[in-house]
Amino acid sequence: MGELTRKIQNLRKLPIDKALKKIVIKLYEILYYKIRKEIIKLKPIDIDDKYFINFKPNCNFFFSTTDKQLLIEKIKQLNIEMQIINDADKICSHIFNLLGSGDIYLGEQLPWNTDFKTNFVWENKFYKDIKIIDLSNNADVKVPWELSRFQHLFTLGKAYWLTNDEKYAIEFKEEIEDWIEKNPVEMSVNWTCTMDVAIRAVNWIAAYFFFKDSPSIDKNFWTQFHKSLYLHGRFIIKNLENKGPHTGNHYLSNIVGLVWLGLYFGSFIVNDRNKSNNPKKWLDYGLSELEKEMFVQNNPDGTNYEASTSYHRLVTELFLKTTVLCNKNNIRFSKDYMDRLEKMCEFIMNITKPNGLAPIIGDADDGRLLILSIYSTWVRNDFRHLLGIAGELFDRDDFRYYGKDYIEDALWIYQNYKSNVEKPKPLTSVAYRDGGYYILRNDRVYCCIRCGELSFRGEGVHSHNDQLSFELNIDGEDLIIDPGSYVYTADYKMRNLFRSTAMHNTVQVEEFEQNDFEETNLFYMKERTYSQCEEFTNMRFSGFHKGFIDDLGLEHHRTVNISEDRINIYDKLVHINTNKNKLSRTIYVNFIINPSINIYRLEKGILLKKNNIYVELHINNSKETLISDVTISPSYGVSLKGKKIQCKTNELQINTSLIIKSYGENNESK
Repeated sequence: MGELTRKIQNLRKLPIDKALKKIVIKLYEILYYKIRKEIIKLKPIDIDDKYFINFKPNCNFFFSTTDKQLLIEKIKQLNIEMQIINDADKICSHIFNLLGSGDIYLGEQLPWNTDFKTNFVWENKFYKDIKIIDLSNNADVKVPWELSRFQHLFTLGKAYWLTNDEKYAIEFKEEIEDWIEKNPVEMSVNWTCTMDVAIRAVNWIAAYFFFKDSPSIDKNFWTQFHKSLYLHGRFIIKNLENKGPHTGNHYLSNIVGLVWLGLYFGSFIVNDRNKSNNPKKWLDYGLSELEKEMFVQNNPDGTNYEASTSYHRLVTELFLKTTVLCNKNNIRFSKDYMDRLEKMCEFIMNITKPNGLAPIIGDADDGRLLILSIYSTWVRNDFRHLLGIAGELFDRDDFRYYGKDYIEDALWIYQNYKSNVEKPKPLTSVAYRDGGYYILRNDRVYCCIRCGELSFRGEGVHSHNDQLSFELNIDGEDLIIDPGSYVYTADYKMRNLFRSTAMHNTVQVEEFEQNDFEETNLFYMKERTYSQCEEFTNMRFSGFHKGFIDDLGLEHHRTVNISEDRINIYDKLVHINTNKNKLSRTIYVNFIINPSINIYRLEKGILLKKNNIYVELHINNSKETLISDVTISPSYGVSLKGKKIQCKTNELQINTSLIIKSYGENNESK
């Protein structure tokens, strides 16, 4: 089903009056944007400089100039001064590592409108006419968007404060001037996604508080800077990403941007013919929508309904940092809002593995709002940078403890951050039934099992076919992992591979998928698995999904038991639909192995080894155990060589044991 066909089908489901209303709105938009394009050709969007000549923000930020010396001293105590300066020097040299590119020199002039990985250029024209996705080539529009988010400015600002070297202020100034010149409002690829417009505005605002007193930056620059920021706000509220059946991280970014801009400009208003589109309106609307979206997008147990751990991290960051900024400006949210946000942070703490990393379940594009630390080398699947901040907001020492490796993040927001806390009680097994995550833990074993609703209430936008799949960490080492997402529109075949059943640690029946998806409809996967957990205890999970019933008449049940030295997995395929032919089917049980693990065949079974960790994998009823090459993607755009172990059988019941052996107990052979 194509996108147009799906939209028509959705219209048919609506009452006639609502369907007609949507059609009328769409026709109006088509006419409106045609007229607007012609107007902009004749008269590019602008505001008279006179409004901004003397403007200065009057809001509170995370820090102020009076905190500068204290922050510098604490940064030096953390011994990260040179790391910050080295990162900033890379930025000044135009060396970036974005979306898996690795460190790459981007030239004397930054390529704001180019996918520098493929050298594809989006020529400037009216933003509604720009084709951002073309599956016939491998260009990735996320690349210019990512660079134009300006998330590197915070690092430039830190280096400027640490050194007082004006080269960082000059780099900031020249980049902003160049971007404004190369990206006229509504006339470049960097105006095609409102989310990115909003994130850019947030990062420009943060940079202002570092560079506002620089002698290298004149009054004319700040006039142009503030005018562009104001136009960002006017654009965002006119281009909100809330037109579909569900809102998500894009719309949340929009309203976050409006709140930041509304706070920044305060009561300031441009008294022109568009004066009704002003900062007070942005702030009022943004605050109201933030309160509402907290409960639309996040489940009662604190999980995000996009069914992706990476997007949960992004959504938590959007809410968390914006909430703190509002609090610093004497704006408070409801108790229910704060309770839900606290639960979102609890989920991040509880899903974190003993090695500090989070399992990457569902889609992952490494999205962030404001990168406060280790800009060039931040670990994409480490979410703990939010926990220290959450510890201060909610005054929770467990959050502070698990965020202790990211003290810098907390310092930039809370200068009197409490860093000396006692170790809390160990994390224990926990079920997130609303989100569909079940975490089994003991002193040696961590196992996170996916069993829940697809994203956006069954639309599968950011979901993979990962029902009853799991990640396994033993003694702090990842053994069995989710392979990641790799890319989205840059390679639709790889996109589909990474969201397929075959790429997850679950049962696969021949080439059938748990949930069907179309080859070129990359962000849709209609739910048919309807997974349910049947039992959950500290040491046991049992659940099932219905994804194979339509095609095969089979229901997949899986039970996982953990103990100190063993993980037992019981898989059973049950005939449900008696009308389906009960042919013998080829069944695979898949295990994606962490690339750092050594794999050896034993006389019976497989040995997984890393350092002094030995785990024997035994699968009964296996006709053949296959070990094949597979691609792993720990972060967006990055691919590594890995291995997949497959048990091949025709039996409907398969028992798998992973036995943790003591050093020297095994008898390994290549």
